[in-house]
Amino acid sequence: MIKKEMIAMLLAGGQGSRLGVLTSNVAKPAVSFGGKYRIIDFPLSNCINSGVDTVGVLTQYQPLRLNSHIGIGIPWDLDRNYGGVTVLPPYEKNGNSEWYTGTANAIYQNLAYMEQYNPEYVLILSGDHIYKMDYQLMLDYHKAKNADVTIAAMPVPIEEASRFGIVITDENSNIKEFEEKPEKPRSNLASMGIYIFNWKVLKEALIKLKDQEACDFGKHIIPYCHEKSGNLFAYEYTGYWKDVGTLGSYWEANMELIDLVPVFNLYEDYWKIYTKNDAVPPQFVANNATIKKSIIGDGSEIYGEVYNSVIGSSVVIEEGAVVRDSIIMKDTVVGKNTTINKAIIAENVKIGDNVTIGVGDEVPNENFPKIYSFGIATVGEDSVIPDNVTIGKNTAISGITTNADYADNVLASGKSIIKAGE
Repeated sequence: MIKKEMIAMLLAGGQGSRLGVLTSNVAKPAVSFGGKYRIIDFPLSNCINSGVDTVGVLTQYQPLRLNSHIGIGIPWDLDRNYGGVTVLPPYEKNGNSEWYTGTANAIYQNLAYMEQYNPEYVLILSGDHIYKMDYQLMLDYHKAKNADVTIAAMPVPIEEASRFGIVITDENSNIKEFEEKPEKPRSNLASMGIYIFNWKVLKEALIKLKDQEACDFGKHIIPYCHEKSGNLFAYEYTGYWKDVGTLGSYWEANMELIDLVPVFNLYEDYWKIYTKNDAVPPQFVANNATIKKSIIGDGSEIYGEVYNSVIGSSVVIEEGAVVRDSIIMKDTVVGKNTTINKAIIAENVKIGDNVTIGVGDEVPNENFPKIYSFGIATVGEDSVIPDNVTIGKNTAISGITTNADYADNVLASGKSIIKAGE
């Protein structure tokens, strides 16, 4: 067997509950992004662009779409006889059947997968961040520092630092302290959830902490390795990186793609982002349609007006419809004379005629104020919105709704319609 220098383990089992109805039926890494991609395309593309050709993808929550999207890894050139991409769901073992209970527990349960490659280094990645990063440069840094563990870290505004694992380093970037989501952060250098471990160090720590409940990298493995050797280093990253864990950050990251000079460029030849492409026809734009500063996916038909929006593939926007500052995912139909302002509409949604979405005052959502905020109207996949209704801001809709679900044909700002079982 050819020994692999470094293999990657990509954690893609997350529920992404802060994305509300967008992740009711799909894992967060499988959520659409930028009109044609899914979030997991970014770390997978980073792997192959960095020369990492062996990737274990750990799935758990709603894995169906993720599995069919990844397949055997052809779009990323990861369909290899030895190595390539392998989807690793939890499985029944002799005597017990165990879900992954924490990030490190998920890796521990796949020791046998890693053993077969006997790598020198293991790269741990999250499947829910948008960024481009050369992991080979990080590995070179790890070797130069003769580190046991290297943590990719980046400066964040100090007021946001309590959301992250925070590292405190000396002048040589040696990590002196690591605090997981501290209430009063003493540094603004945040862990990006990207780690390179020496294989022997990782294996020893995973086995040692195997009985730790909900064993996690930030809470358990990193502090254990720090205490044991102190040979941990921070690799400071200064490029674009976005955790699209909230509706606001997800909406913002999509909108940044259509800036005149995008902060995050999807069109660079030397660092391509690969994805599974469905066989769909090209876009059709009618004579009287208007499109300004937008991304339009393949197979979409535009008869109305689209401004400052990201439209997925095979979307139909009928005559008289106006879409502004919105994300509309694949296979959705927007009816005639419908107006949509600052909304996120998931896949395969049917929106009727003469509907208005995203109007009124910005009232906090009465059930989930921390999720449905930022003034965004959110519609989950496979939903139906009937003709002639008006929907406010900070709203959520999931399921097949009828006019009877809307009092006087209105869903006021801050209200939700979530159909049972959906």
